[in-house]
Amino acid sequence: MIEVYIQEVTRRLPEKNRADIALELRSTIEDMLPDEYSEEDIKEVLKKLGNPAALASGYRDQPMHLIGPRYFDVYVSLLKMILPIAAAIALISIAAEFIFDFSQGDTIVNVMLHFMGEGIWRLIEVAIQVFFWLTIVFAMIERVDKGKDQHPLSPSLKPWTPDDLKNITYIPKKKAITKFEVFGSLMWTAIWATLYFYADRLIGIYRGGGEDLEFKIPAVNQEVLLSYWPIVVVIIALEVGLALYKLIAGQWTKRMAIYNTVLELFAAIVFIFIVLNPNLLQQEFVAYMADLFSISAAQFKNWLIGGMIITFLIYDGISIFDGIRKSRISSDKPLA
Repeated sequence: MIEVYIQEVTRRLPEKNRADIALELRSTIEDMLPDEYSEEDIKEVLKKLGNPAALASGYRDQPMHLIGPRYFDVYVSLLKMILPIAAAIALISIAAEFIFDFSQGDTIVNVMLHFMGEGIWRLIEVAIQVFFWLTIVFAMIERVDKGKDQHPLSPSLKPWTPDDLKNITYIPKKKAITKFEVFGSLMWTAIWATLYFYADRLIGIYRGGGEDLEFKIPAVNQEVLLSYWPIVVVIIALEVGLALYKLIAGQWTKRMAIYNTVLELFAAIVFIFIVLNPNLLQQEFVAYMADLFSISAAQFKNWLIGGMIITFLIYDGISIFDGIRKSRISSDKPLA
């Protein structure tokens, strides 16, 4: 048992050190044993020495873990910060690729399924890549650091002190911005941008069912929509910027609420200006829908445009009100 134990320790050590450590370890064990020892005495001594792998780690002066307590908190904090940013970039890139590689024959069902499937797969791929490389970096740092102190470091990579609390902002739960909210904003921006630039292929009258579903009549005139593309691209960029701002800030502030209000009002003005264009809706689509609901073309047009404007204004109003309300929540720390 003694020889096997020594073997289990030394086989985990560099070849050049094995003989010396084996000799030292054997001497230590013999000193711990009584003159006339039994198998139970050996077991007791080996139990005191502990697991061979742990003992070997002590001789090697290297950790038995990838990331220990000293760097673990910093590692997790960086992981939480980098993952959403990388995922947001991946989501935006998917939307851009989707817009430029759109297939003429796709239906809206196929488009949405393809977009969601590709998006989920890309997010998983990005998460694996970020996790792998960040883990590799911190595992290397763990092995290069020869310090004995295993107390967790602060985000500044220095030992924690009470003064670090001065640099941490207290965020009430109702004022906080969740990562789900950020991703929801980015996902919505990607979806409506795709629908906008390919509205004549996605929005309209479909006929058939299942695999025979076929796009027949487009609802809008794509040339009219594309005539506004520069200002629409600006709105997309501003929405992405707001989402990233939310991700970094982590809470609603007065500045963010103002930014959100200006963006929503600007988007509402542009939207109303576009939908009021008399040439936006396709005449064939208007005639088909008017006949379907047994109303005049003018009535259907007024009903559709009015409904779109009211819906958009309600959504904008809720977004503006919610942002201002949350920004006014006090960030004062509660009394202990």
